[in-house]
Amino acid sequence: MKTRKLALGDRNIIGARVTEARLALGMKQVELLAKLQTAGVDMSVPALSLLEGQKRPVYDIELNALADILHVSSDWLLGRE
Repeated sequence: MKTRKLALGDRNIIGARVTEARLALGMKQVELLAKLQTAGVDMSVPALSLLEGQKRPVYDIELNALADILHVSSDWLLGRE
C-alpha cells in the first residue's frame, strides 16, 4: 500500500473514514470511483484522492453515495457513530 505523501487537510471530516471503510472492503480507489459513477456521482481520481486526504469538501450527494457503496451510515462517515 502506498503511503500518503502529504499531511491530512482540514476541508472535510469524512476523508479518513472513507479510506478506512474502502480498505476494509479491500476496494481500490478506481473501484470506488466506478461504483460512484454507477450511482450517478462523477468524480475524478484526483478529486477522490483530495477527498480522502481531507483537502476537498464533500457534497451531500457524494456523502450519501459513499455511505451506500461503503456499507456504512452517513453518521459513521461524519464521526457520529
